[in-house]
Amino acid sequence: MFRKLSSLTFALLLFSHPSVAAPEHFPVWPQGDAPGAKSSPVSFVLTERSTDPALPDRAVTGIRAPQITVYKPQKPNGIAILVIPGGSYKRVVLDKEGSDLAAPFNARGYTLFVMTYRMPEDGHAEGSNAPLADAQRALRTLRAQAGSRHLNAKKIGVMGFSAGGHVAASLETRYDEKVYTPVDDIDNQHARPDFVVLGYPVISMDQSIAHPGSRKALIGETPTAEQIKHYSPEQNVTAQTPPTFLLHAVDDPSVPVANSLVMFNALHAHHVLTELHLFSKGQHGFGVRGVKHLPAAVWPELAMNWIEALPE
Repeated sequence: MFRKLSSLTFALLLFSHPSVAAPEHFPVWPQGDAPGAKSSPVSFVLTERSTDPALPDRAVTGIRAPQITVYKPQKPNGIAILVIPGGSYKRVVLDKEGSDLAAPFNARGYTLFVMTYRMPEDGHAEGSNAPLADAQRALRTLRAQAGSRHLNAKKIGVMGFSAGGHVAASLETRYDEKVYTPVDDIDNQHARPDFVVLGYPVISMDQSIAHPGSRKALIGETPTAEQIKHYSPEQNVTAQTPPTFLLHAVDDPSVPVANSLVMFNALHAHHVLTELHLFSKGQHGFGVRGVKHLPAAVWPELAMNWIEALPE
């Protein structure tokens, strides 16, 4: 049976992992709760979905106070990645697309900043823009802290998976959109990522290829044409969209591979540096642990090779 932990005390334990030293945590918003959370009735709940203590599979719902957890390498290369896990726009999955990534990326010098974010249907003032507001604020925070953390300010990227991939793709195409009222000097920083990695991402709101749950959470059952366009990142790509790396399993039963294909085609059409890797097997939500014995297991190395080859 799953264990549900509702105390806010557990917010500080969100990304602790049995195999990793206790990481650093800090809030996305200075007061803890996001400004738009005042109108939301939800309460924080952490659920452990695994019965194997050595293989945690935690998820959080009722997020009001998004957090960032830092996974630091022993020998930093100056490259930072804001990681946005998935969860069908119902929850944020903490381990498969969060803490599990620390080992391969830290080993090569990358500093990971894994975030939680608010859900579009949880009654926040920003509505469907609540996840994007959190992502914009998180990216701006990393830029503001680049000097003190010895990061290369020109190599701060974002990596998103599934619904978190939609958040990341929204960030790379709508980084200039004003989705929240500035709260301090951090909001003077720009929110455009320097590069983007999208893992089996939710992209299009086109009903023929959309992930039904994410589509309903974002734009409801009867959206307008303008809503469909606004929340479909492939329709908002421009020549200024950051370089983007995509990976997807062809046998994905949840988010059709066509989502990555339409995003790749849009990026390519606008002459944005892009690379797409399709794997015949992997299903959905594989992260790192789900493809250990499959060809798709090489994706972290492929992504890092691509990032390091990007022009300055």
